[in-house]
Amino acid sequence: MNKTILTLAMTSALFLTSCNDTAKKESTDVTTTTESVDQTNSDQIIKTTSTDKNGKTLDLAVDPIKGLATVNFNGETIELVQEKSASGIWFKNDTYELRGKGNDLELTKDGKVVFEHTDDKVNLEAKNDKGDVLTMDFNNSDGTVKAYLNGGDQIDLEEEKAASGIWYKNDHYELRGKADQYELTKDGKTVFKN
Repeated sequence: MNKTILTLAMTSALFLTSCNDTAKKESTDVTTTTESVDQTNSDQIIKTTSTDKNGKTLDLAVDPIKGLATVNFNGETIELVQEKSASGIWFKNDTYELRGKGNDLELTKDGKVVFEHTDDKVNLEAKNDKGDVLTMDFNNSDGTVKAYLNGGDQIDLEEEKAASGIWYKNDHYELRGKADQYELTKDGKTVFKN
């Protein structure tokens, strides 16, 4: 999971970098995997597979150095050229257009959406009797949560298997919960409980 998150962060950075160079050139069950291939080659290809709510898959291979993307969708191989995007990614040819940000992707053909992948995200807020507020941004598609205690620093946690309820953790923090009751601990000490 850490490799996937790191790869996604690197992918975003590469897309933004290559955008600058090239310019002068609701809830679904989804699966996204990302891997870097041929890291010894200067043309690092980033591959991603996404599945939409209907079970259709889209395979994407991006060459951020050349500003090119190859999409395999419905048995068709589609070559796309990178366009300048304010944020996220944007590739197109005369027929197809691919846009995305984070894990979310949308492929259109002649202006009509033919594939859409949106991560299953849930935002929750819990308050306790002391007035503390725990804000949680869950991404159920990749099994992560970003937690903020009283508007403080972002705490990134990864999902663990729980007997019941939820359980997320990192090296210092653990978030457990059931129904609308949550407990956040840091190095074994409770820092939030409602």
